[in-house]
Amino acid sequence: MQIVPIRDLKDTNKICERAQTTSEPIFVTKNGYGALVVMSMEAYERNYAAAELRRKLKEAEDEFENGVDLLDGKAALAALRAKYVK
Repeated sequence: MQIVPIRDLKDTNKICERAQTTSEPIFVTKNGYGALVVMSMEAYERNYAAAELRRKLKEAEDEFENGVDLLDGKAALAALRAKYVK
C-alpha cells in the first residue's frame, strides 16, 4: 500500500508512473487524513470488473434463496449455441 501527501501530486508524471508500475492504488493524504485515491486505469478496470462480478454473484445467490425459477443448464446452453454458434 502506498500513501503519499497531497503535495506529491504536484509531480503528476511521477505519480502517474508509480500508479502504472505498481498496479495498486495510491492513497493521498491531506493534513494526515485520507483525501484521495489514485490508480491506473488498468487497476481501476480490474477492480471495477471484480466488484461487478461480486455484485452479479450476490444477485444470483439472492434469487436462488428467494426461490426464483432456475433455467435448465443444458437447455440454456443449447439455446445460446443455436443463437451464437454458426
